[in-house]
Amino acid sequence: MDDPTLPRQLEELKQKLKGPLPGLKAQLGMAPEPRPGTRPYRDAEASSLRAGVLVLFYPKDGRLHLLLTRRTERVFAHRGEISFPGGTQHPGETIEKTALRETAEELGLVPDAIVLLGRLTPLYIPASNFCIYPVVAYLPEPPDVRPQAEEVAEVLEIPVDHLLDPQTVRRGTWARDGRSFDVPFYAFGEHKIWGATAIVLAEMLSLWANRPSPSP
Repeated sequence: MDDPTLPRQLEELKQKLKGPLPGLKAQLGMAPEPRPGTRPYRDAEASSLRAGVLVLFYPKDGRLHLLLTRRTERVFAHRGEISFPGGTQHPGETIEKTALRETAEELGLVPDAIVLLGRLTPLYIPASNFCIYPVVAYLPEPPDVRPQAEEVAEVLEIPVDHLLDPQTVRRGTWARDGRSFDVPFYAFGEHKIWGATAIVLAEMLSLWANRPSPSP
């Protein structure tokens, strides 16, 4: 049964999250080349670390938005990168509990107000041996964020229709660790959303629309 509190777009997404997901095929559409690996999470789940991240939507100014953060240069890993709020799972926690707890710690959001919609396909990250579990959620009103200064340098509020625009998808050649990579990314103002965040977004957006492959 439809939830009358959800926008139609998110009600459709909620129903799709219950069925077979696009999975690795959709995720790899936004993976850098050469790829660090295409190992499915099921092959690495038992031996990897686990993290929960929150893919949080909310209405603002008549448009559906997605919440992302830019990490500070003081955090241990992924400094300065665009990410979903989230972090390492604690013993005894569900992934949903992890994603909500970490979001509360990073942004000061009250978990009780957040409506959980489902999960996307987990993503294994070979470089860190983490398996991240994206939890999709909805907040009925714009969030009152209070960023944790040590972890969050900037909060990004991105309209979903911007991400669905094919012109948002770009590519670039980047040097990293002495190697060159062809990197697809979502452009938002001065920001480039790439890596694990873009890979998770690729699957989520594919549930709404057929995304074109980024042009060279």
